[in-house]
Amino acid sequence: MDSVTDGNKTKRRDDPLQLGKAIRRRRKALGMTLVQVAEEAGLTTGFISQVERGISSPSLSSLMAIAATLQSSVEEFLSVDNGYRAFIPKDQRQTYALGVKGRSYEKLGPGFPGALCYPSIIHRPPGHVSEQMCHPGEVFCYLMSGTLDYYLGDEIHQMQAGDTIHHDTSTPHHSIVTSKEESVELWISTMPMQKKAAG
Repeated sequence: MDSVTDGNKTKRRDDPLQLGKAIRRRRKALGMTLVQVAEEAGLTTGFISQVERGISSPSLSSLMAIAATLQSSVEEFLSVDNGYRAFIPKDQRQTYALGVKGRSYEKLGPGFPGALCYPSIIHRPPGHVSEQMCHPGEVFCYLMSGTLDYYLGDEIHQMQAGDTIHHDTSTPHHSIVTSKEESVELWISTMPMQKKAAG
């Protein structure tokens, strides 16, 4: 996994193959099968298999669910600093990319151990289609720039800069960037519950 510097920010570019190997190592260390991880993370076995082989890159939400299932964290899998800070100056945000589709993330939290929400700013390129998700929890999105078609259950919401959406994530949802420029989205999502270690 390499990194590049942008001003005072550190951008980490994820290598899907290395991320997949890290997830596979952790799963094997816990003695879990692909089916067990998929069921507990609310994802398909095929998708977990593709992630482990570096064929697919998970969204941040999916990676959070996988990490919680494997009693780990997004930061550990991406080699991003896991330190907690209540205050983060704007020029000291950590940023990282997931996969090769142009998605990048600005880490805004969590600010303390046991936090119930995970805030971040997500940058997505034109035409990007997110995974369809359906899992316990809730999410809030404020669209800072660009336009989205946001699919929530049987409804499609055409979002413009300044619009917000806040919903229960047990309703199937995904979105498509419809603008000619990248979308910039502020997301606040609940943290998946980590399994209690046995013993």
